[in-house]
Amino acid sequence: MFEKYDYLIVGAGFAGSVLAERLAEGSGKTSLVVDRREHIAGNAYDEVDQAGILIHKYGPHYFRTNSTKVVDYLSRFTKWHEVKYQVLVWTEGKYWQFPINLNTFEQYLGRPSTSEEMEATLAKWREPIANPKNSEEMVLSQVGRKFYEMFFKNYTTKQWKRDPSQLDASVCGRIPVRTNRDDRFVTESFQALPEEGYTAMFKKILAHPKITVRLQTDYRQLAKTVIYDRMIYTGMIDEFYQFSEGRLPYRSMRFEPETLPVEYFQPAMQVNYPNENEYTRVVEIKHATGQKSPVTTIVREYPEDFGPGKEAYYPVPAPDSKELYEKYAVKAKKEERVTFVGRLATYRYYNMDQVVAMALTEYDKLK
Repeated sequence: MFEKYDYLIVGAGFAGSVLAERLAEGSGKTSLVVDRREHIAGNAYDEVDQAGILIHKYGPHYFRTNSTKVVDYLSRFTKWHEVKYQVLVWTEGKYWQFPINLNTFEQYLGRPSTSEEMEATLAKWREPIANPKNSEEMVLSQVGRKFYEMFFKNYTTKQWKRDPSQLDASVCGRIPVRTNRDDRFVTESFQALPEEGYTAMFKKILAHPKITVRLQTDYRQLAKTVIYDRMIYTGMIDEFYQFSEGRLPYRSMRFEPETLPVEYFQPAMQVNYPNENEYTRVVEIKHATGQKSPVTTIVREYPEDFGPGKEAYYPVPAPDSKELYEKYAVKAKKEERVTFVGRLATYRYYNMDQVVAMALTEYDKLK
């Protein structure tokens, strides 16, 4: 006896969950949402650890957006805790303001300065590269070699296991450089975290009676028990096609939490470690959540090669991987009963709000 659904949705992260909710509430369609993990919410999953601290299990998820459509949609499932995301860099024995701004420049000089002096100095430091072709050229054209080596070169190499010269310009180009005192990590108009956490928000998104959720389940195991009209796939596109064109490169991560008997461990929510350590950053999400506790939990992040038993967190934004992805994209366009949505299925680095917007747009097409 087969179970019948309108949609089989592979992945219970943002893309799959939003589409399941929209199809259920907006079109009255039934969905079976499956995920190989033991929980919903994908990489946005958060949980309270043994010390009572809410942590982001798969690295910090800093929600921000300029889209009122995305905020209005998600606000149906959560209230918000407004936050300013602050990031520092630890190198050369001290904390540095980041992204690079006038405060950073003054730290470098060891004295007060002005926007005019910073602009004039950067103009001397910059390398004349009119159209940067990679991340190294992008940063050198913005701030010159000294700041490139202090803040970007080794961090990027650790994160991606590729020299910045081998990565798309967009990798480092996403990080702003400012000659004023604006030290915000991001500048979107809406910056907040779900008041009760991401997992609580996802539970409400998936609570519709026309949505069935099945965890620790590989969709390929359902061939003999489930029939559906259409699949929405949010996983690795090369895995969907059984790596027929070759394996796309991904980066994985190892997260090492540590609870400490102090209210706060570090002066900011996130501290990057570009040079002195194997880990890339230490995150103390309590700074952002506003949780009150006499103890704290920090999480150190170690980039790793992707392989069996590990999660694919990041598509590698480089010319060779883009060329290989295009071979899979050609196949995907020919699919009549499969929709590919999300970071892994479209092999592109998206922020959370971009994935939500993509899912809402895809729903408009499906309905």
